[in-house]
Amino acid sequence: MHLHIIGICGTFMGSLALLARELGHRVSGSDANVYPPMSTQLENAGIALQEGYGAGNLDATTGAAPDLVIVGNALSRGNPEVEALLNRGLAYTSGAQWLGEHVLAGRKVIAVAGTHGKTTTASMLAWLLESAGQHPGFLIGGVPRNFGVSARLGGEDAPFVVEADEYDTAFFDKRSKFVHYRPDIAVLNNLEFDHADIFPDLAAIERQFHHLVRTVPGNGKLLVAGGQPALERVLEQGAWTPVERFGKEGDGEWQLALEHDDASRFRVTHAVANGDDAMVEWSLTGEYNGYNALAALAAAHACGVDLARGCAALSRFESPRRRQEVRGEVAGIQVIDDFAHHPTAIAATLDGLRAATAKGRLLAVIEPRSNTMRLGALKARLNESVASADHAFWYQPPGLDWSLASLIAPQGERASLHDDIDALVAAAVGRAEAGDRIVVMSNGGFGGIHQRLLEALEAARAERRA
Repeated sequence: MHLHIIGICGTFMGSLALLARELGHRVSGSDANVYPPMSTQLENAGIALQEGYGAGNLDATTGAAPDLVIVGNALSRGNPEVEALLNRGLAYTSGAQWLGEHVLAGRKVIAVAGTHGKTTTASMLAWLLESAGQHPGFLIGGVPRNFGVSARLGGEDAPFVVEADEYDTAFFDKRSKFVHYRPDIAVLNNLEFDHADIFPDLAAIERQFHHLVRTVPGNGKLLVAGGQPALERVLEQGAWTPVERFGKEGDGEWQLALEHDDASRFRVTHAVANGDDAMVEWSLTGEYNGYNALAALAAAHACGVDLARGCAALSRFESPRRRQEVRGEVAGIQVIDDFAHHPTAIAATLDGLRAATAKGRLLAVIEPRSNTMRLGALKARLNESVASADHAFWYQPPGLDWSLASLIAPQGERASLHDDIDALVAAAVGRAEAGDRIVVMSNGGFGGIHQRLLEALEAARAERRA
């Protein structure tokens, strides 16, 4: 079957393309925004890509209409390719529905949901299952470095780990994507307001999370983060599945106790199993990553992975691409790439890196480009989100309808604002010294700023040596 995917370079749709190809389908796709790592994955898989949207894309690769068109949730009416699809009466579906019907059906599905940490937690869980010899399938909204791909089918009878996104499904299906997955185990990691472009308030997101809860069978399991009022409100709407909570010591069946402030070492206790416990020592930092690990260990345990084995496997876990990923180091200055774009995630990332930075300064480079940020829904929290940074370089991207200037003014000399990436790079490189970390945070390509920073650092080092 020939499948054509509109919006193929999004993390979810690109991963879907890999699964479809692995199932033996001919796959083509189109997108307006093509950048690594997804574009690289697709090219390596031999999937034909069309740059931009247009009616001709629907039969560009074979000269005939595809058997089925899968429409990404970023596409809407008025898009020329969507209009051509409808006018020609071609068969179409959403990515989430296709995944649920053609990949997840008949599998033991573990869905990882939450405002933050879905990609990292799902990557950890897949790695724990892999280390236990279960050869899981997975679809993750990033590239887990332990696997090198964002999706695979895995063993026919193996569990399947899916990153469960609450964003809407398609222009013709406004339910959250995760209602199509029907998981046996659902991880509810956290919940706060986001996606201001489609949700009017937190209560609307809570309703969608409850739709997910309604799909988990009675013989399944709900793994729910403790200390999350929004998640408690979700459960108060009704739960028909056994619930286990995870959190701090004394809070739930799964408990975490830090042995080091940067969370590079912590103890996990399973209170249900007679206080069974084990230690995790790993390369990641940040208390939030400790709780991501706790959720993954609880889900892996529900799939038969004992606690000690799981904790040992985490010592070999590598964070996914774009999650505290060190892109390079020049003259003792690290450039780190991170996907954080919500104020809570920005603060957690910087807090974790601060705790793990023995010397040197933390320089944050931030592009507020998510739909929520563009609407200014959480802008009042941006100043507090960078409290752990020694200096914040803010980028005012084109299309942002409000100015960062007055907002960040209280930061004084600890902040600078730029509307040109080259000028921002020059400013950051001019301030950076040996031992510093430059942390770039954006949920987009950010004009290839990571490589531009490394090249500018190299040029500055060469100039000093001359």
